[in-house]
Amino acid sequence: MMPIKKAYGYVTRIRNGRTEVLVFRHPIREAGIQIPKGTVELHENAYEAVIREIKEETGLASFQVEKLIAEDFWENADGTMHNRFFYHISVSDVPDQWGHQPTGGGEEDGLTLHFFWISSQHEVELIKGHGDYLNLIFN
Repeated sequence: MMPIKKAYGYVTRIRNGRTEVLVFRHPIREAGIQIPKGTVELHENAYEAVIREIKEETGLASFQVEKLIAEDFWENADGTMHNRFFYHISVSDVPDQWGHQPTGGGEEDGLTLHFFWISSQHEVELIKGHGDYLNLIFN
């Protein structure tokens, strides 16, 4: 079986001289705190997917994809294999927190995601796999 391609975005800003990373609290408690990510669709590559996912999940329209910081293969809890692509994305002039209803449809349709910023990789506990490369952002 082919791995499912997933694009992840570590969205960062500089605030008071410190790097902060955008995360969100999912309204379904079990889904925990996450970073924006999603499945790479058949007609797109991982770079195109991360741009689409950031727009759909966060509502942000203005951001810069800095670079691909990591690619790996990871086994999800359900046994499926994921080919993950982690991108560093930068923004400026964004709120400290906000809510957004994702526009991509699917299982998050009608839900409001609650976005906020963290300033260290140990500030919150992200769901499994989402913090795997935060050290590359904060160090």
